[in-house]
Amino acid sequence: MNWYKTTLEITTRGKGLHDITDVIRTQLHDWGAREGMCFLFLQHTSASLVVSENWDPTAKADLETFMERLVPEKETWYTHDLEGIDDATSHIRTMLNDTSLTIPVDNGDLSLGTWQGIYVFEHRSRPHLRRVLMRVMKVE
Repeated sequence: MNWYKTTLEITTRGKGLHDITDVIRTQLHDWGAREGMCFLFLQHTSASLVVSENWDPTAKADLETFMERLVPEKETWYTHDLEGIDDATSHIRTMLNDTSLTIPVDNGDLSLGTWQGIYVFEHRSRPHLRRVLMRVMKVE
């Protein structure tokens, strides 16, 4: 077995789902990983990692709208606002999602379902540079 690692830098445009599936697949291909496991970890408390549908854009829009309705901004009980009105909400939204994913690698590709993609779910209003630690255990 071999262990590969890198840090992916993902620039978001602000709130919403940002598809990173191709970035991960490209790195996997560059390493020549045919069989193994891919581990992803997002080093942030105001964004998360999500596996979701990546074919129909209305699914993405619905998920983004759902999160806005589930955890709305400007609630009077929020006290954590040091970095703006989206400060408390971004941390709450991250708590509801994952910051890590584990995906099997089979036949040189991520073993995602037909319509699945990997996303950074940005919970802050302004653009950010997000770091995703990518680790792959390659079975020879």
